[in-house]
Amino acid sequence: MARSKRAKLVHLTQTSKKTREHKSAIVADVRDAVDSNDSLYLFSYENMRSNKFKAVRMHFRDADAKGAAAEGGSSMEEEEEEEEGRGKGVPRSRIFLGKNKLLQLALGRTVEDEHSPGLRRVSKLTTGSVGLLATSRPRSEVVRYFASLADEDYARAGAVAPRTVTLTAEDVSNHPVSMVEQFRKLGMPVEVDNGRVVLVGGKTEYVACREGQSLSAETCKILTHFGVRLAEFRVRLVCRWSSRDGEFEMLQ
Repeated sequence: MARSKRAKLVHLTQTSKKTREHKSAIVADVRDAVDSNDSLYLFSYENMRSNKFKAVRMHFRDADAKGAAAEGGSSMEEEEEEEEGRGKGVPRSRIFLGKNKLLQLALGRTVEDEHSPGLRRVSKLTTGSVGLLATSRPRSEVVRYFASLADEDYARAGAVAPRTVTLTAEDVSNHPVSMVEQFRKLGMPVEVDNGRVVLVGGKTEYVACREGQSLSAETCKILTHFGVRLAEFRVRLVCRWSSRDGEFEMLQ
C-alpha cells in the first residue's frame, strides 16, 4: 500500500540539533579553561542529581570569590574587567559535563594532537560517567572536598538494591488509612484493621526489596513513602593534570 503523502513526522520537542559551531565553541571553552587554570581534574560520578551537583558548581564559584577577596579584594573597575575577561584567560574554576568524545577532542587523544603535553592521558580515561574540573584551587583543598562529598538520596527505577529492606508492621501502621489503596496499587499486601493500616494475614514483616534486585518504579515509590534512601550521590576524583609542568597523577 502506498504511503499517504499526508503522513508526516512531527517532532514534539523544541530542541535543535547541535551545530558544528556549537561543538567547536565547547572545545574552545574547555581548552581556554585548561590554559587559564593550574590544574585539570577528571572525576567520575554515581547517581547523578542535578540539584546536588549544582551545589558542587556553587562551591567552586564561591571558593574562587573567597580566594580573590583573600588576596586583598578588588575595586569595582577590577571586578568589571574580570567579568569582561571571563572566557579570555582569566583564572576561574570551570566544570564540564557532556559528550565524552567532545571532551576527548578538546584535550587531544594522541601525542600529536593533544592540546598540552600529558593531556592525552586524561583524554584516555574520559569514558563513562565522568566530567572535567579546571581549577586553580590548591590540590589539598580539592581532594579534601571531594573525599567528603557524599549524599544519600532515594533510588530510581532500574537501580540495583545495595541491601535488603524489610518493613515492619509498625512501620506500616504509622501511615494513615487513606494510603491503603495507594499501597495496594504499588503491590503491598495491606488492609485496614480497627482503623489502622496492617499487613494482610497478620504478618509482621514485608520485604520491600532484596540485595542485588533491580528496583521497579513501584518499589522505588514504596521506599520513598517509608523514607528509605538506597542511592548515594557521590563524586570521585580519577586523576589530576598540572598545567605548570604537565605532571599527571592518578587519584584512585
